Amino acid sequence: MKLKFDLIAIGTGSAASAAASRCRAAGWQVAIIDSRPFGGTCALRGCDPKKVLVGAADATDWARRMRGKGIRAEKIEIDWPELMRFKQSFTGPVPKQREAGLAKAGIAAFHGRARFIGPSTIQVGDDVLEGRYVLIATGQKPADLKIPGAEFLTDSEQFLELERLPQRILFIGGGYIAFEFAHIALRAGSQVTILHQGARPLQRFDPELVDQLVKHTRELGADIQLSSEAVGVEQTAGGLRVRIAASGRQHTVDADLVVHAAGREPEIDDLNLEVAGVEWDKGGIKVNGFLQSVSNPAVYAAGDAKTNGGPPLTPVAAYDGMMVAANLLKGNHKKPDYSGIPTAVFTIPSLASVGLRESEASERGLKFQVKKRTTTEWYQSRRIAEACSGYKVLIEDETDRILGAHLLGDGAEEVINLFALAIRNGMPASDLKHQLFTYPTHSSDVPYML
Repeated sequence: MKLKFDLIAIGTGSAASAAASRCRAAGWQVAIIDSRPFGGTCALRGCDPKKVLVGAADATDWARRMRGKGIRAEKIEIDWPELMRFKQSFTGPVPKQREAGLAKAGIAAFHGRARFIGPSTIQVGDDVLEGRYVLIATGQKPADLKIPGAEFLTDSEQFLELERLPQRILFIGGGYIAFEFAHIALRAGSQVTILHQGARPLQRFDPELVDQLVKHTRELGADIQLSSEAVGVEQTAGGLRVRIAASGRQHTVDADLVVHAAGREPEIDDLNLEVAGVEWDKGGIKVNGFLQSVSNPAVYAAGDAKTNGGPPLTPVAAYDGMMVAANLLKGNHKKPDYSGIPTAVFTIPSLASVGLRESEASERGLKFQVKKRTTTEWYQSRRIAEACSGYKVLIEDETDRILGAHLLGDGAEEVINLFALAIRNGMPASDLKHQLFTYPTHSSDVPYML
């Protein structure tokens, strides 16, 4: 027997939850499916638990930086098992709470891996669900590195569940995951190696600020090997050995743990999309401007499961879910606007960005001023002994628009939101420059950046 619904949402993260709740509130019959515990990547396996660990590492680092400046921190250290129990107090209740919320809202929940058996018909276990519409919001999974010994790698989700932190950790990749986890591990006392295939890591961010952060990370003790590729992993009597190719030569690095942090890809390859006539590629579901499949009008995609659109961030996924709901309920009429979306890598200190990088603005032929400075001697850095901070802001000559803002330092992940607000709403730089802020705060430094 088929169960009929107006909307079937595949996934229980930010995108699926936003769309499902809004359609259900409008009186639609809604089903939601997930093969994992309900809650999605961010709440269970990504940003939320990660930030708990970052908070502990930040507190430890702050106390250590302040030695000799009024703080005695001879015995401050991270108790990893205790920290993981604290982290579990956030993630543990989520699935039960999420399912209770779905039940209260009248959304039918199904556990299992979803697979299309028709254009808008889904099989999950023994159940067959027929929908007027289907939303694919399955998020991402670690990309297949296709190297010998890949089975010995630990992914980011497994890292967040480690009962103990090994002494020697090697991260394959030079993006968000590698640098954030490396900064946590360094503060917890581990020896860290970061292996990045390209010449510069953290490619979404301003190159000059990235160089400053890389220098700082090396000063903390990390061995950062750039233009270097992992070509194999093997077990040894003492742990794992990674074979590395660099400059036409090979060498090896031994580690107790090797973490796959070299990118993620949409988790859609086993949904039987061909059966539904849904076009896709390695980048995700191919959608039009309304987030609707270009080949099957009954199917929409949101968040990290789609090919084009905003960056793979939790707020973007939730925003996509709201756009999909609006288009389902009232017909295609809303296209997402991804301008002015900030992003941050939660290293210690954090690195944040919004808008265009300098190279992007130049490629577009824009005429602009560049305001930049290293700010380690500014009050807000000195008072917390922060030796790594700076900014770069791009301002268009003719319009006084802020084209891009790039911040490195304590509080950068918060202050970047002010620049995002200005960019998204077309606020002139002069308006932000003359705003009065509480003082002394990180925000009160904004006028000096303009």
